Amino acid sequence: MGEGSGNDREHGPVIGPNSLAIVDFVLDWEKDGVRHRAEKRHRRINMWRDMFPAGLDAALFGRGAGDVVEIDCPVGSLVEDRAKGEVFEIRERDFKRDILTGMRVEPDFGRFYPRGILEGVRGTFRQDRRPFRCLDRAEDRLTVDFNHPFAGIPARLAVRIGEVAEQGYEQGGRVTDWMHQISDGPGIEARADGLPTDFFFEGAFSRAVEEDDATFYAKPRMTVHLDSAALAIVAEIYGEVLADGMAVLDLMSSLHSHVPEGLELSRLAGLGLNADELAANARLTDHVVHDLNADPRLPYEDAGFDAAISTVSIEYLTDPVAVVDEVARVLKPGAPFAVTFSHRWFPPKVVAVWRQAHAFERIGLVTEYFLRTGRFADLRTISVEGLPRPADDPYAGSEAFSDPVFAVIGRKVAR
Repeated sequence: MGEGSGNDREHGPVIGPNSLAIVDFVLDWEKDGVRHRAEKRHRRINMWRDMFPAGLDAALFGRGAGDVVEIDCPVGSLVEDRAKGEVFEIRERDFKRDILTGMRVEPDFGRFYPRGILEGVRGTFRQDRRPFRCLDRAEDRLTVDFNHPFAGIPARLAVRIGEVAEQGYEQGGRVTDWMHQISDGPGIEARADGLPTDFFFEGAFSRAVEEDDATFYAKPRMTVHLDSAALAIVAEIYGEVLADGMAVLDLMSSLHSHVPEGLELSRLAGLGLNADELAANARLTDHVVHDLNADPRLPYEDAGFDAAISTVSIEYLTDPVAVVDEVARVLKPGAPFAVTFSHRWFPPKVVAVWRQAHAFERIGLVTEYFLRTGRFADLRTISVEGLPRPADDPYAGSEAFSDPVFAVIGRKVAR
């Protein structure tokens, strides 16, 4: 069958010039020794009017449901290459600290900010959400980088094809630029020039309510914190690093552990703040109530676990580097630690830097926790966005998409 045909093949319709399809975009890239994967799932593409990275549309022709198409994305193919002229100095007073109400906003090294925080700088305007990066602060001057966060990064793009259908005659309609869609977010999680991002400013790990955590969490909530589609992604991620027979630590655990169904672990130890929630978690083999913000030391022996996981909780830690270092202590050499999170949290208890950071910056923040311990290697990150919100979810009527899922995974190195 010729390339570009939209006729049926043995296993169903294939993509042609007038096809509609549902696909997943998976972007893989690496920077400063950290591997990254950004997935935009369940995207609806229109081959007739949409814009694609160079060569992708032709590579999709003749492919059908279940196929995977991969292309290289050299520098400059998804976003414009880095330009020296996009790195320049501005006056520090043009950085308006009071725009993000209720948050400390300072131009810290390596951090990203919306261009709308600047006043009178190269065509910026108050509603401008495009990110820029702060690269230096000296006296009354700032060095800023207006290049796209993904500029200068080569990548590999995979497209997993789901449903394929032919459309009738079409005229007009909205054009989707998939180069922009795919690159929206990636790059923000990476360091600038390989140097640590300055997330650790004074007050970064303060909370709106500094009430004792044991008091705040004394009452059991018995609830899940993400929708079912997002929780399935969490289980999928844990399934990549866990295996039958492992002894696993579920850090900051509660009612559910979100490990894959059917996985036979030798031990699943839960550490959390509410005894009733831990007792109701049927997957746990043992549990302990322990406040990591009062004492980051873990009540476990050295090298006792084959893996550790933490689900939608890392944003509450006031001394996260100490806790991650403790996780390394209780893991065996080579054992993975997988941290997952999303965009939902208890506002009174989330730390300040988490609340002010871009969603993809939080990936970089958690990566910094791992890197600062010096005890983890083979670091990789995952982001998954775009799945439809389940129809039975309470927010199905107001939110089209499932909760995004982000993950940082590292493996303990032997000292």
